[in-house]
Amino acid sequence: MKFPSYVLVLLLFLNLWAFESRAQGNTLEILAADVLRGANGFERLIGSVRMKNQSSLIYCDSAYFFRNENMARLFGNVRIEDLEDPVKTRSAYAEYDGTTKIAKLRTQVVFSNEETTLYTEFLDYDRVSNVATYFNSGKVVDSVNVLTSERGRYETNLERITFTEDVVLVNPDYTMKTNYLVYLTVPKTAETKGLTNLISKEGNTLDAQEGSFYDTQAKQFRFYDGVVETENSRVKADELFYKELEGYYEGKENVRVLNKERQVEVFGDVGKYWEERGYSEVYGKALVRKYFESDTLYMAADTLISQDSEADSAKYLLAFNSIRLIKSDLAGVADSLVYNYADSTIQLFQDPVIWNDKSQISADSMVFYIQNEELDHVFMKDNSFAITTDTLSNFNQMKGREMTGYFKDGEISRLEIEGNGESLYYALESDTLTQGINSTLSATIKMVFREGAIRRVTYGVRPDGRFIPIQKLEEKDSRLEGFRWRIEERPDMELINAWRKPEEIDPNGENLFEIPDVKILMPSDEDIRKSLERGGFIPEKRLLVPLKKN
Repeated sequence: MKFPSYVLVLLLFLNLWAFESRAQGNTLEILAADVLRGANGFERLIGSVRMKNQSSLIYCDSAYFFRNENMARLFGNVRIEDLEDPVKTRSAYAEYDGTTKIAKLRTQVVFSNEETTLYTEFLDYDRVSNVATYFNSGKVVDSVNVLTSERGRYETNLERITFTEDVVLVNPDYTMKTNYLVYLTVPKTAETKGLTNLISKEGNTLDAQEGSFYDTQAKQFRFYDGVVETENSRVKADELFYKELEGYYEGKENVRVLNKERQVEVFGDVGKYWEERGYSEVYGKALVRKYFESDTLYMAADTLISQDSEADSAKYLLAFNSIRLIKSDLAGVADSLVYNYADSTIQLFQDPVIWNDKSQISADSMVFYIQNEELDHVFMKDNSFAITTDTLSNFNQMKGREMTGYFKDGEISRLEIEGNGESLYYALESDTLTQGINSTLSATIKMVFREGAIRRVTYGVRPDGRFIPIQKLEEKDSRLEGFRWRIEERPDMELINAWRKPEEIDPNGENLFEIPDVKILMPSDEDIRKSLERGGFIPEKRLLVPLKKN
């Protein structure tokens, strides 16, 4: 279809008019200047320069205005202010494109948006999208925090600043370092990715391998693969939540809480810790490690509760359900346990059994005492039963209402039975031949052992005893009522590791606070020359003439 020529002319006119209208809307306008020089599309403005681009007002000492390109180069005390939003900029030099509305600000740049101010030397500001980008070191200051980084992107519409490379956040309480941080200026929250390290004014450290979220006003943190360490404690988890004002921690997955004073560390799937009370709860395949100078006590349980208040009587560790414990000189099982920090006693309840070298002891409940990192003695109450094996693997047996066993160098050295005492022990000849069994009933019985073998027995008043020669010994004569040798239940480190084997913290892991902040670069001759020229000094070129010899 062919259009009449006048229609084509009209369409062309309308297109040109639309283009000129759009261009006119973006045109840089000169509002004032003390001196105006130039023509043919290039003008030089000198003194008290004022220009306008839509809602943006531009001020400077002097300017080069390229009218055809609709852009200007601005020199000295450059200010750009907007009539419609609170963003203001200052710099020593700038280039402004009226068509794209992009300002390239250079040297002593100050970019302010209400309470937030950005300082840098190189900044590009897109007035259409309201995005400012710096790329050679910058600092952002608001009412709470100071943030610095090598590169940054400030989206003023979203009140969001993205910092990258050598990021440092400083406020009155903390200093944080990372390489990627997103900061929301209105709620004042900081979210990081990757390695994040933080030090508080008290010297506490908070580290995360997989990033963090920090509410700088509410003082709440969420760390991923994080560790919080104070003078008295260390808390770690795959996801760690910390309320600083309440001193409260909550961890999920691979939780570990260390009490440095007690040298007790607990592990589990979920953990909660109240710092001021010294109280913690750990659930899900829980594990305790009590560190001694030359040994470690391991304990596995379903649930752990630790209390370490100021009162000595209220310092304890509770463990529930299917207790299994290991130390170099003992192993044990029970349904529940109480570890009293004040006197280093461990109470076991509901069918507890303890194995020590060649012995097995059991009772309805028992308490054993640790002194100088060694098992000192154990007190058993109700249905107490002790079994020891001799050099020929015979089972020597003792039982009674109450029993106290004493240990020396990791072996049982003495047993004392109070109430309804019964004993059955094998008489040996030179520790190589069984002669028979001594079976005795007595209200009290005391036995002394050496290297696991019975060396001396003392009975109370009027004991009832008999000796059965090996030739007349029957099966029923070799066991006291209630005898159960339960060695197959004895836990070992293989069982503990299968229950939970924590991944140890790397003490030499990367930490951004250990990287020097100062980078000293020697300037080249060209750098020195340019620096002098910027300062107004132009060195003279001199011809070097060799000295004449006399």
